[in-house]
Amino acid sequence: MASSPCNPFILTSKPTPTATLLPIRTGSPQRSVKCRAGQTGFFTRLGRLIKEKAKSDVDKLFSGFSKTRDNLAVIDELLLFWNLSETDRVLDDLEEALLVSDFGPRITIKIVESLREDIMSGKLKSGSEIKDALKKFVLELLTKKGNKTELQLGFRKPAVIMVVGVNGGGKTTSLGKLAHRLKNEGVKILMAAGDTFRAAASDQLEIWAERTGCEIVVGEGEKVKAPSVLSQAIKRGKEEGYDVVLCDTSGRLHTNYSLMEELISCKKAISKVIPGAPNEILLVLDGTTGLNMLPQAREFNEVVGITGLILTKLDGSARGGCVVSVVDELGIPVKFVGVGEGLEDLQPFDAETFVGAVFS
Repeated sequence: MASSPCNPFILTSKPTPTATLLPIRTGSPQRSVKCRAGQTGFFTRLGRLIKEKAKSDVDKLFSGFSKTRDNLAVIDELLLFWNLSETDRVLDDLEEALLVSDFGPRITIKIVESLREDIMSGKLKSGSEIKDALKKFVLELLTKKGNKTELQLGFRKPAVIMVVGVNGGGKTTSLGKLAHRLKNEGVKILMAAGDTFRAAASDQLEIWAERTGCEIVVGEGEKVKAPSVLSQAIKRGKEEGYDVVLCDTSGRLHTNYSLMEELISCKKAISKVIPGAPNEILLVLDGTTGLNMLPQAREFNEVVGITGLILTKLDGSARGGCVVSVVDELGIPVKFVGVGEGLEDLQPFDAETFVGAVFS
């Protein structure tokens, strides 16, 4: 369908050949939340369903953090024959193991000094007690500083989720997998192709829309701007009864200030249509970069106010400790982690499951 000069947007509903929105039938049955648009508690129940699903997917997370767990296996060896006279040597080796797994100097020192104090005061009297104290310390940090791990989608529809990040971090792929997860919970999804800089970005998101059975708003023409695309998508979402609008944005370096300013414009465009939106601004970070992700996260957070993190590619990395470091330093919760290439491998983050996976 050709767009008019005054409306440079198309709304595709693949494989439907016209621009008219029609129901999409995917190949597999959906579990419906059975909540009507505007019904109080829809998003509360959705969040609960996603959280319960996270606890049931322990095996995926356990497998996904295998390389980090292998790095930290030395801790069991250190503590197996621990005795008080070797405390300094054991804690030095434990510190090294945590640093190698990218827990970072700040949180590593906190952990080691806390353990040292409890050992010397007589609170910890065995290797097993030391390991339990280590796990408890990490778990408490994650739950206190990053406690809102479920999506915070409010009570009005559509809820709006804006996804941001640098080039190559897995931003569009993460958005597609998130759409798949929400769609399987019976959520009516509209995608917005807000990446107007990269030529193939809209095509990539359209493939995800077709793969997940979602509709998508795409801007046409070389001069179309991301804020306009997102604004049009939010208006469509309101008018046509969508539950969630997922907004893609252009990948950008955190040091490119003109592109970072565009994110502010995108956020303002969304809030003009729905005051208070977006409900979530999720920053996608490449887990293989480890602690190098921290400057990116700080800058994005300063510019647009990040509400949650998606850490990708953790299955291919032994640097899973960065999860703890980023929560500790920024106080931003991790919402999802990518632990594989499959559609189901974007997993809701659960602190207890994570601690069990890396310190088994």
